[in-house]
Amino acid sequence: GSPITTEERRLRDKKHLDDITAARLPPLHHSPAKLLPIEESIAIQIQQKEAYEEMQAKLAAQKLAERLNIKMLRFEPEGEASMQYREVRDED
Repeated sequence: GSPITTEERRLRDKKHLDDITAARLPPLHHSPAKLLPIEESIAIQIQQKEAYEEMQAKLAAQKLAERLNIKMLRFEPEGEASMQYREVRDED
């Protein structure tokens, strides 16, 4: 046989797939994979690792608080509750 181009091979493979199945691949929602410089890849991996560790720490703190039966309340030292006793009233 004569050698065929990659485009012809792709078309032939697609026709063959159409002949044997009606299944279709879902549409691609994301851009195809692309090559990154090693520095950018390392920076992304470090960022993802930090985000993962932060999420793990929050989850661990939440589980510990649940296990120790601790209620986490919002602390507002300059909030509304602290201003109530500071209010100056005339007692006339």
